This record gives sequence, C-alpha cells and structure tokens, in this order.
Amino acid sequence: MNPLDWLSQKRGANLTEAQQARRDRLPPPQALDDTLLQDTRLVVMDLETSGLDTRRDKVLSIGAVVIEQGAIDMGTQYECTLYRENHQVTEAILIHGIPPSEIAEGMGAADALLDFMEFSGECVFLAFHAGFDLRMLRRGLREDLGQRLQHSFIDVAEMAPMLCPDAKVGRGGLDDWQSHFHLNNSQRHNAAADALATAEIALILLSKARVQGIHTLAELNARLSHWRRLRQARRGTI
Repeated sequence: MNPLDWLSQKRGANLTEAQQARRDRLPPPQALDDTLLQDTRLVVMDLETSGLDTRRDKVLSIGAVVIEQGAIDMGTQYECTLYRENHQVTEAILIHGIPPSEIAEGMGAADALLDFMEFSGECVFLAFHAGFDLRMLRRGLREDLGQRLQHSFIDVAEMAPMLCPDAKVGRGGLDDWQSHFHLNNSQRHNAAADALATAEIALILLSKARVQGIHTLAELNARLSHWRRLRQARRGTI
C-alpha cells in the first residue's frame, strides 16, 4: 500500500468507535476475474452532487439498485440524501432538484457511506459515465470515512457503444440510450431513478454481451480495454 493511502485512512475522518468498527468490517471488492457475469453482484449506482468539481463539490444523494442472476432485484435498492453543513444552493439544484430542507434533514455522511458500502457488499459497480462517480465516491470515502475505495467500476456509457457500434444515439447520453432501447423513465435526474434507468440499459447490454461471447468479468474488462485503445487510435488519426 502506498504510504499516502495509509495516512489518508488514519486522518481526516472523525469517526466513533462504532463507525470505525463498521468501516473495518466492510466486505472486500469483487475482482475483475473469471467470475461469470450472471454470478456477479453488480451494483448500479448514481450520485447527485453539489457540482461537477471532483476536488471541491460534495455528494448530496446516492441511489443504487442491484443486478443479480440476470435481473434487477427491485426489492434491493439503496437511496439516501446526505446531510451537508452550511450547504449552499448553486445552479446544480436545477439538475438534481434536492432542496436545502432535504439536505438539512439528511443522514450524516459517514453513516450514509457506511450504509451504502455495506449494502453494496462484494460487488462490481456499474455507472453511466462512471469516472465521475468513481472520483466522487473515492473522495467521499477518503474524507468522511478515512477509507480507500478498492471496488472496480464498469462504465455503462462505454459498454453501450462497444456492444452496439451501429446505434445512432446522438451524443450518447443516458437519455439517448434510453430512447434507443425504447425505455421510459419520467423521474430522471434523481439518483435512484437514474440508477434504475442505467440498470435497465445494463441488462440489455449484458444480454448482448453474452451473444457476443462475453461471459466473465475478465472478458468484459478485456473487451472494454481493447475498445478504448481502438477508439483512441482512431481519434489519433483524425
């Protein structure tokens, strides 16, 4: 472990003994190994934040649903608004729609993140434009729990064009892929609703992955890595 990682776990987070014990019992991540996709716990998540600056803004809301055995478990969902002291209303409220009163009544960040990581368990995270969610969750865990994020993320926004190269989807946003697959979600830009919308797209993509001979986490990860290299090479020739 990098010494800076160790230090980041020991400082910053002001936890009670009970919270520290919960943190220390958090389950390990699922490796991107030869585990079959259908046997993997996939936690599809979405974050609403105070803005888009991953170095300054805060997580305000977490929504997540679980895909197991090729289906969305509608009885296993996570949704939570986090309390943020001195929360300032910004233009981001036009996107997430979370009023200050809801933030004021939210759950403490440490307990919310502990609940979420316990809910997630030994999983792989899926998200749409996963890089943003990864960076925000990583920073939240470090600052509020003194914990290093080790879970892997798979980006549904990359899976979709890789598995559906001929799709005409405009800019390729979540709304675009919903329309392409004839899915309807009237409550977009709510963390839980966005997580469900992403999970519905992910289910379709996982079915296409099986048809294309992708059956394990390792195979999916390898195909995505190859797809990224090809995309970068094409951009380099333009």
